[in-house]
Amino acid sequence: MASTRAEDNLTVKQKISWAGYLWDTADLPPDERWLLFKVDASLLIFASLGYFLKNLDQSNVNNAFLSGMKEDLSMYGNELVTATSIWTVGYVIGQIPSNLLLTRISPRWLIPGLEIGWGLATLGNYAVKDIKALYALRFLVGLFESGFYPGIHYILGCWYTPRELSKRSYIFWVSGNLGTMFSGFLQSAAYTNLGGVNGLQGWRWLFIVDAVITLPIALFGLALLPALPWQQNLSVNYMTPHADTRKQEIEIARARMKAIGRKGSEPWSWAKLRRLLTGWHFWILPMLYVIWNNSSIQSPMGYWLKSFNNVPAPVPGVSFTVSQINLLPLPGNAIVVVNSLAWAWIADGPMRGTRWPFIYLNAVLMIIFAVTLRQLPIYQSITGHFVIYYLSNIAGSAGPMILNWIGEISSGDNEARAILVAMGNDLAYVVQAVAPNFVWKTTDFPAATKGMTWSIVLSCLLIFWNTVVLSFLWRDRRKAKQQIESDITDEPEESLDGKDTATFGPSGDVPRLSV
Repeated sequence: MASTRAEDNLTVKQKISWAGYLWDTADLPPDERWLLFKVDASLLIFASLGYFLKNLDQSNVNNAFLSGMKEDLSMYGNELVTATSIWTVGYVIGQIPSNLLLTRISPRWLIPGLEIGWGLATLGNYAVKDIKALYALRFLVGLFESGFYPGIHYILGCWYTPRELSKRSYIFWVSGNLGTMFSGFLQSAAYTNLGGVNGLQGWRWLFIVDAVITLPIALFGLALLPALPWQQNLSVNYMTPHADTRKQEIEIARARMKAIGRKGSEPWSWAKLRRLLTGWHFWILPMLYVIWNNSSIQSPMGYWLKSFNNVPAPVPGVSFTVSQINLLPLPGNAIVVVNSLAWAWIADGPMRGTRWPFIYLNAVLMIIFAVTLRQLPIYQSITGHFVIYYLSNIAGSAGPMILNWIGEISSGDNEARAILVAMGNDLAYVVQAVAPNFVWKTTDFPAATKGMTWSIVLSCLLIFWNTVVLSFLWRDRRKAKQQIESDITDEPEESLDGKDTATFGPSGDVPRLSV
């Protein structure tokens, strides 16, 4: 039978070769390796391209602001922060509903549909004549983009084991940083080569070009994005057309998730909802991502470069062109990419799927750089500031690790996993919609003293909250061990711990909590 062969060939815990440290499928059986190759070739490529374009479409407003939109739309106050906050409101509204829909609807239809929506809304930005029109379109871009990031993290968790997940989630994540980086190059090229063509300024052409390259990727997703392993009709486009072999691959995919305790979709009930709402996971886990997301430094480098052109000049004889303002911050994105991929390979390889040490490292690095930027006079050492701005990008890379960990801890309930992953990202942006208006004001840059203090405080809180999560997991492990040792055979008395166990199963990261 296909299921028997799948379970016989399945390898979740295997000895890692040197080739396996480079790419995990090298140590898998041939049929499982071939399955993951096809999933990587469809899901991972689409997710990475889509997130690249999402961040391109999301960050282009900042590049446009620095390249003429500020003057054309009279954005001399906090209009840019307001536009970002309005985008965030749209982004917040759709995340949890979208992730819940993914537990019932094939990603093949939902995710590309969202991408088509934000591509068209991005296109509309080129024609804005006043700030109100910009606000309306940024809301629509945020609304359509809302389901993509948490949705892809949920989908990745439906296919990959803890020894494979970080590499894929970070490849997906850094593609967004590449999008942010490429946006600078694209704006520089648009400003230089397209400015004035057909009577349009260069910053308006940026939105047109972004939309033109976004829509074809959505069509790619409609054609090749796979369904989830436990959904009835998996897409045959990335599977073999032969029914028997296709059935075996589906069984392998399901057996892989079963082996790590990751369950498929289940019907909702009041008892299920009550267990979710009364468990510690619901109240504690999303906040870990909320704190991380808002502890990051909002890079002041672009504002710092632009400030040299103020009148009177803060440093006589030093100024930067529009192209330099767009291009000089980009090496920082490259540093993010290299550092993030290093964390991913270490987490999946030598750390054997352990996540929590990287959260502590993130917080410590963020405190160091925020304190340094807060205390160093902004025009005292130009070279020193370049170095600090670039190196500060090694902090703040723990985000995908946190979402991986949330999903792994809540593996025992598919709907809870979808909600908690989306909830963490959603609540993070709720805070982000409000906090920048007080601590990251456009008018406070490039010094941004309040923002640096905010980053320091939240990084300290991240250390504390990570410890709280570990304490709950260690407690659950200890209770589970005691229960096994006492050989309890009767039904345990319902309690908070009982509700957590019933909803989520054994805590997902407990076996790897070695200290």
